[in-house]
This record gives sequence, C-alpha cells and structure tokens, in this order.
Amino acid sequence: MTVSAGREFLAIPGPTTMPDEVLAAMHRPAIDIYAGPLLDITEAILIGVGRLLHSARRPYIYIANGHGAWEAALTNVLSKGDKVLVLDSGRFAVGWGSVAAGLGCEVEVLPGEWHRAVRPAEVEARLAKDKRGEIKAVLVVQIDTASGVVNDIPAISRAIKAARHDALFMVDAVASLGCMPFEMDAWGVDVAMAASQKGLMTPPGLSFVAANARARKAHETAGLRTPYWDWTAREGQEHYRKYAGTAPEHLLFGQHKALEMIFAEGFGAIFERHRLLAGTVQRAVEVWAEAGALSFSVAAPAERSNTVTAVRFDGAGPGSDAAALLDYCNQRCGVVLGRALGDLSGKGFRIAHMGHVNAPMVLGTLGVVEVALGALGIPHGKGGVSAAAEWLGRQVKA
Repeated sequence: MTVSAGREFLAIPGPTTMPDEVLAAMHRPAIDIYAGPLLDITEAILIGVGRLLHSARRPYIYIANGHGAWEAALTNVLSKGDKVLVLDSGRFAVGWGSVAAGLGCEVEVLPGEWHRAVRPAEVEARLAKDKRGEIKAVLVVQIDTASGVVNDIPAISRAIKAARHDALFMVDAVASLGCMPFEMDAWGVDVAMAASQKGLMTPPGLSFVAANARARKAHETAGLRTPYWDWTAREGQEHYRKYAGTAPEHLLFGQHKALEMIFAEGFGAIFERHRLLAGTVQRAVEVWAEAGALSFSVAAPAERSNTVTAVRFDGAGPGSDAAALLDYCNQRCGVVLGRALGDLSGKGFRIAHMGHVNAPMVLGTLGVVEVALGALGIPHGKGGVSAAAEWLGRQVKA
C-alpha cells in the first residue's frame, strides 16, 4: 500500500524544485546564437547574477555545474605549487580543496567539525603564523549542504584582514545565493562562485564566477589558466566567447525567467521566507529529537543554515537505518529527502528548504517524515508537525 500518487515532493538540496514558469520558459525553439534576443538574455543574466552577488564587476558564465566553477575559480588565479588553505565545515570546501590538489596546488585543511561553523579566530591564528605569505588563497563555503552549517563570511573576511594576510578570499555560494544575503564587495570577497540548480531555481548546467580587482591582478600571472576556463578569453566582444562556443540557450531561457521571479519577489521577502521555512523545519526536528534517537547535525541553532537541515540518527537499534526512512518517504509517500553525505553517510537525512519552496511544501514534507518515523517505529518526540505549524503561525501573523 502506498499513498505516493500525485506530484512528487522534491526535498533534496539540489537540484531543487523548478517553478512552472521556468519550465515553460525553456519550452521553446532554439534561436540565433549570434545576434538578437539571446544577446539581451545573456546581458540580463550577467547583470542579474552580479546584483545577487552585490559585485561591481560582471561575473563570468560557464556551461558547468558547481564543480566546474570550482575549477574555473582556481585556474584563473593560481599556479601549480601554490598553497591554499581550506576551511573545513563539512564536505564541500574540502571537495573544493581536492580539486585544487588535483590541479597541482598544495592544500592545507584547517581542521573543523561537521557540527559547527568555521571559527574566524582559528583562521586568523593560522594566517598570522604564515609570515612568508605562502598561502595564496583561502577557500570556504557560505553554506555546506552536507552538514547544514552556515559560515559567517564577513567575520572570516575580517579575520583574514586582522592577520594582515594577502591571501585571496574565495567563497562558494552555491547553496546560499538567492536564499540569504551575499555582499561580495562589502565583505571583501575576492572570488565568488555559484550555480543554477539551487536558490537560482534553474536546471543544473550553469555556473557563475565573479572576481574583484585583486583577483583579476592575480589572474595576470596565474599559471593554471586553460582555454576553456580562462576569464580573459571570455571577455571578447563576440557573444560566443562568453560561453567558449555555443551558448546553452534553453538553460539561459530558464535562468532569465528565474531571475525575473527573484527580483519581482525582492531580496528582503526571499530572505525572510527562507528564514521562516528553515525555522519551521527546525522546530519539528527539535520535537522529534526529544526521544534521543535523532539530533541536529549542527549543534548551535545560530549556525544552522536557512537552506538545508541535516538530521542524524544517534545510537543503534530502531531508527539506526537511515535508508529505511528515505525509502519509506519516497516509495510509500512520494517525498524525496536528501541522503546524508560524507561523515554522515548512512547516518541520517537532509531536508532542503531552498529556492522555489513554500509553507505547504515544507509542512507536507515534515508530515511525511513524521508518518515514516511512526510507521518504522523510530523513537521520536510526538507532535513535531503541530509544533512547526504553531511556530510558523506565530511568525506569520494574520
């Protein structure tokens, strides 16, 4: 017996649910790639993503996922043998560091823990010891979707400055852009990268990299530059050079529409919506965790992100099999939860609340999780969904 017929709920942290308007925008014939409307669409996307990043400089656009943007960011400012400092708070900054190592850079990971955010004081202390300036770049994510942590980017930037260090500050905003504030110029971020499939509400396949004047200066002597990723090659007047070849037209149609929707809703409304929906999920998890079998991946409430909540199973016995919960929600009820990754693999699940998401989607997802907890005999505090709905009602007043 299942109750999964109907529209599937996708509660994974990328790709996220796409608006019908974005899907409709892509359902059209191809057009001329050398002139006309496509040139205007490219210009609008570059301006729009720059607005989201709060960058005075136009970003570069790539036909790639976030891993491609990682490589684009690194190859344009570094040379083989350069040392980079990776700030560990989950899987993804460390993954970015692995790409750097594969390119021939020397990688040092500043140890962190999945249950907490990066500590700026630790960053300052490590950089202060680098008297010879061997570290050329610092890599961090604003939100790590594996651990569910949010890092304080302006505080980390201040720590770098307090250490009087010249390392480039490079930030992955894949899981945060379009969902929470990002102030590239004001925060002193030298290189920022993002991708289309999360808060930007478009299918995977587009990514963006923005660089300030310091990064562009480093670019002049970067020894890892290659033809496809190269920023200079993408600055030519010919439209095709912005894509190093044929433009991904239908992804651009979708991204253009998604940006229109973002700007129509407004930054303040979007950020508040994500805060409220995150709080709704977290209130339910707080109640479920009262029985001791479940807990948050991130210990401090202030360090839990507004885009994804990671939940872990504690101990053995009933409730220790995360796969059973995931399969029940998906196969019996039509809700796809995020699988736990990295250090949490097989030990929990993730609930995404980013991008094109609203209260019915979140409350419906929470309802299915609570059904699954009961059906599978997983110990949990009762009334998580009711508590979540009550909390949301107090925040969104009539």
